[in-house]
Amino acid sequence: MAFIMGTASTDLVKSLVNNIIMPFIAPLAKGGWKEAVLSIGPIAIPWGSFLADLLNFVILAFVVFFIAKKFFKEAKVEKK
Repeated sequence: MAFIMGTASTDLVKSLVNNIIMPFIAPLAKGGWKEAVLSIGPIAIPWGSFLADLLNFVILAFVVFFIAKKFFKEAKVEKK
């Protein structure tokens, strides 16, 4: 059950990042934010897709942290 909820929350966070947060960042990328690339001579660094993955991770970690914090806080209250 935890695996299914984790997968569903990952999809929800990806949708949040792709559809709500990234449209604000897209104008800074001058085009599609996922295709944003930093070119230094012959080296191309695709920072747009990395930024999306980083935001997905940070938001998911934040949500999981607060859920775990709430769960463990309730567990302590029940022990007393």
